[in-house]
Amino acid sequence: MFRFFTERTWYVWSWLGSAIILSSLWIQVKIDVKINEWFGEFYDMIQKALGAPNAITIEEYWASLLSFIILAAMYVGVAVLVSFFTSHYLFRWRAAMVEWYHSVYDKARKIEGAAQRVQEDTIKFSRIMESLGTSLIEALMILIEFMPILFGLSIGIPIFFFGDWDYGLIVGALIWSIGGTIFLIILGLILRLVGVEYDLQKKEAAYRKILVIAEDDGSIRPKSIDELFEDVRSIHYLSYLRYLYFNIGRIAYLQANVLSAYVFLAPAIVAGAVTLGVMQQIIRAFGRVEGSMQYILKAWPTLIELASVYKRLREFEYKIEQDELIDEKI
Repeated sequence: MFRFFTERTWYVWSWLGSAIILSSLWIQVKIDVKINEWFGEFYDMIQKALGAPNAITIEEYWASLLSFIILAAMYVGVAVLVSFFTSHYLFRWRAAMVEWYHSVYDKARKIEGAAQRVQEDTIKFSRIMESLGTSLIEALMILIEFMPILFGLSIGIPIFFFGDWDYGLIVGALIWSIGGTIFLIILGLILRLVGVEYDLQKKEAAYRKILVIAEDDGSIRPKSIDELFEDVRSIHYLSYLRYLYFNIGRIAYLQANVLSAYVFLAPAIVAGAVTLGVMQQIIRAFGRVEGSMQYILKAWPTLIELASVYKRLREFEYKIEQDELIDEKI
């Protein structure tokens, strides 16, 4: 799967492409930081305007909105280019995988579900990596940029439970987000979600294979097809039940998440220790830090699917390598 990074044919796309994606994401995060600063300035201006008539001019108001439009346009432009380039980058990764599978397909085709591995699982792998890969890197960059901002904004502000401790808001975000993530990871392991997804794909592959065989072989009995579909039905129902339990915890936590910043800022808001602009900056920075640390939590269903695809492809490659070793000995 990782020959994309080790074979010279793909060096330009793999390594230079990675550098382009990383630098583009860094620019995107920097623009996001500027947008966060804009929120603080804009809401302070709104507070000033609502405090007294004509405290600001209409020109100042329009100028502030225009500055946001410029920042937003820059952010959208970079985001669209990153998405476009990443799609091409990951298709090349898929092409590197498929090229090797094609070169050994005489051996690979003997393995059950070979066609599905080469066609369906490689495209799943590239699509999942497209959504998860860039979002993971962006989450790490957001943490690097926004944690110092959150710390700077929270100095001297009373925080629920932590009082006047300067690190209270950051520690609160860490406890809330990491605690929730660990809880749901444990829940996912208890419910064996990766194993269920893996079993589901295997049973679907067996069902698909017998349907293909039945097209050319009239001796395949409908009963055999029905039995395999019954296996598919059973594993799907089990998957729905397991995800029902998991989603109760996941969705409840994400809903409670909306109030977390306001809970920690309660003493500061009640005491009037922050302006409207600073409060908006803190809440947005808190949300960005918290969201980055909750990456695994939010992406959990997709991570389960990726783990299942990786496991199938790794098992497929292992069988090919074992066949090659046997042929060499012979």
